[in-house]
Amino acid sequence: MEVEAPTLSFLLHEVARLLRKRFEQISRESGLTRSQWQALAYLDQNEGINQSALAELLDVEPITLSRILDKLEACELIERHLHPSDRRVRILQLTPAARLKLMQARKLGEIARREALAGLSEADGLRLLETLKVLKFNLTEACCSSVEKQKRASHG
Repeated sequence: MEVEAPTLSFLLHEVARLLRKRFEQISRESGLTRSQWQALAYLDQNEGINQSALAELLDVEPITLSRILDKLEACELIERHLHPSDRRVRILQLTPAARLKLMQARKLGEIARREALAGLSEADGLRLLETLKVLKFNLTEACCSSVEKQKRASHG
């Protein structure tokens, strides 16, 4: 199947941008920014992760994440703990209050998803999600493969 690459990339980018924008609109009264919500969501999926690994997952600079985490810690939504064997590393944990906030975020996210998928049958919505999973897998594999090739080329 031939798909124009710029059209696919542009459309995926625009849909993701609009989903983020809509979530920001819906969640405005929650007191958290989209970046703070995103950090909480990733931390929920990777509890006990350290700050630098979370920054990598979020694709943000460590200093940027540090500022986000400072605010979340001030709101008593996360805790930072010293790593048992490396005092430079901070391990991140959600608080019970964060779990309540995440339940709220899931409800808000469901509103945005329903709006985005309006007009699609349930089967089409599921097919779309499966297709996006395949795209993510393919691109993850291609990126990892490319990194491996670069490592082999630079090491002889």
